[in-house]
Amino acid sequence: MEVQQFYYDNKIVKKFLYATMFWGIVGMSVGLLLAFMFLFPNITDGISWLSFGRLRPLHTNAVIFAFVGNAIFAGVYYSTQRLLKARMFSDGLSKFNFWGWQAIIVAAAITLPLGYTSSKEYAELEWPIDVAIAVVWVAFGWNLIGTMLRRRQRHLYVAIWFYLATFVTVAVLHIFNSLSIPVSAFKSYSVYAGVQDALVQWWYGHNAVAFFLTTPFLGLMYYFIPKAANRPIYSYRLSIVHFWSLIFIYIWAGPHHLLYSSLPEWAQNLGVAFSIMLLAPSWGGMINGLLTLRGAWDKVRTDPVLKFMVVAITGYGMATFEGPLLSLKNVNAIAHFSDWIIAHVHVGALAWNGFLTFGMIYWLVPRMFKTRLYSVPLANFHFWLGTLGIILYTLPMYVAGFTQALMWKEFNPDGTLVYGNFLETVTQIMPMYWMRAIGGSMYIVGAMVMIYNVVITIRSGSEVEDELAEAAALTRVSKKRTAGETFHTWLERKPIQLTILATVAILIGGIIQIVPTILVKSNIPTITSVKPYTPLELEGRDLYIREGCVGCHSQMVRPFRSEVERYGEYSKAGEFVYDHPFLWGSKRTGPDLLRVGGKYSDSWHLNHMYDPQSTSSGSIMPAYAWLVRDELDKSDIQKKMEVMVTLGVPYSEDEITNAYEHMDQQATQIEKNLYSDPDFASSYEEDKKYAAENGEDFIEMKDREIVAMIAYLQRLGTDIKIKETNEEISQN
Repeated sequence: MEVQQFYYDNKIVKKFLYATMFWGIVGMSVGLLLAFMFLFPNITDGISWLSFGRLRPLHTNAVIFAFVGNAIFAGVYYSTQRLLKARMFSDGLSKFNFWGWQAIIVAAAITLPLGYTSSKEYAELEWPIDVAIAVVWVAFGWNLIGTMLRRRQRHLYVAIWFYLATFVTVAVLHIFNSLSIPVSAFKSYSVYAGVQDALVQWWYGHNAVAFFLTTPFLGLMYYFIPKAANRPIYSYRLSIVHFWSLIFIYIWAGPHHLLYSSLPEWAQNLGVAFSIMLLAPSWGGMINGLLTLRGAWDKVRTDPVLKFMVVAITGYGMATFEGPLLSLKNVNAIAHFSDWIIAHVHVGALAWNGFLTFGMIYWLVPRMFKTRLYSVPLANFHFWLGTLGIILYTLPMYVAGFTQALMWKEFNPDGTLVYGNFLETVTQIMPMYWMRAIGGSMYIVGAMVMIYNVVITIRSGSEVEDELAEAAALTRVSKKRTAGETFHTWLERKPIQLTILATVAILIGGIIQIVPTILVKSNIPTITSVKPYTPLELEGRDLYIREGCVGCHSQMVRPFRSEVERYGEYSKAGEFVYDHPFLWGSKRTGPDLLRVGGKYSDSWHLNHMYDPQSTSSGSIMPAYAWLVRDELDKSDIQKKMEVMVTLGVPYSEDEITNAYEHMDQQATQIEKNLYSDPDFASSYEEDKKYAAENGEDFIEMKDREIVAMIAYLQRLGTDIKIKETNEEISQN
């Protein structure tokens, strides 16, 4: 038998490890800043690119795609080479994968704070960056599959199955959810509208969690836990059932994010049914991981690597039990839009993704640098500090979520809401926000301790960029099943067939849910009174998107008595047919805004954006003073309307041609309304006088961004008759 010598590429693994640690601290630091913004809302007062609405997507993207993404690539590039007994297919593709991914992260770090966003959860990046993501991801998949075809190992280990499913599914999800028509270099509109956009987005959003934060980490679990414990995986058969049932069922579960919304009932129920079924394969993976450690518990007590991994798998089990629980309609009615969801997400992110990454780093670094870990006590300190940080972060958020839900739904004996003012629920949970900030601080300090430990370890080791290995050459693989060979054993040596079957498994659910919603018009009944946004309202909506208002405010009144009493008539599918993209939101830090149109004067909205505490005492909403100062850029309005026409919005040629005139007319009327406030009129005239005396340019109020924002807010919910309520919506 011919034995071949070759070299593993350690350089690419090290690069991704360094990037993982760097971007991890960056992403967590932004998250910590956001946590303190709940306590000190004006901590970045007046700096538009440091506002909460713009930093929130930066935090989620940095943690998911920068920290976790780089960890995935590091683990995949290390384990794939050793599982397949081959160097990666192309060093050039490996380098392109690394530098391309870092360039995408830097582009996100620049564009999101500047307000360039599509507003779609976990997919906020604008179209040029979306294209770049697709290109880099395909390069990664090409490298992965190419390595499989050049392998020296006959069978593909279970970790490789999960890597393949990750590559295929993320590509499909990203491409279909990101379909849009560009207006300019950094502005586009989703090709889907309203209900359709919501379904596609949460088909993507839920499965981004499934196939970016779960399946690749399950692959890493199947490789690194047996390595760290020096034991074989508990059950090969269970891994087969786990893999195929997970990738088939997961793809159906997205609609459970849209329960009690305007999504058709049949789609909601499908999401619920498959979410409940998802518990079995999810816990199958957890059990397979934990039982691999049977007989190794003495080692767990002393080895920080295994400690991190045990807590990671436990966090995975908790999060994947809670997911199906939250998909039950009676539970979802309580939890959705509340801080319960924040707790749920962070159990998965901090424990499952964070701790498995930390354990992997502690295991990899000493081996790649041919040395011992600098300090096991420091690693143990990191473990306990991080574990306590997770507890102090998540438990208060659960309490906050229960508190919010109970207060939102409580009625007096006379049928009125006990807490008619939304701010009453906000002030009640401020102690929980303090505890979250403390827990998050502990977690990030632990990560910094790890980096210190790793840096000293690396300095004491040696650079081994190309690691010598040898393995027997793989003889020609038979295309046919051999005698006694099971179908799956045969499939494990056929990477192309395995990839095709995995693709079919993940496409079935998506096709059955999405195609009828898009093609069958009866799923979204039309409402004749619903009209397209005026040019000024369209510009205001784009400002609402730019400032990330959807991160704190929903636009979806669910058909509950408490919500109808608080906000007005529940939402109808036909109300959103011109919304590209949809803005239903997923969290209520502030009240729902779907019916806010006409509730307050134009002057109230101006004062509220300029200084929220002046209109709502105790509000934790930050000020958006630049909206009041800055001039509205109207240069793209006709192009925007033309793109909307392409998407099916019925703007006439006359409306597009006269867009600037119509904008000026509506803006002038809002300016007149603002003048009815004596305080505004006095201040405005003083500003105009000051500018004239000092030779400065003065922007007429009708040409400022706030006027467009007011136009949009005053439009919301006015297309249909609204049920009168006894309560006022109070901004938080």
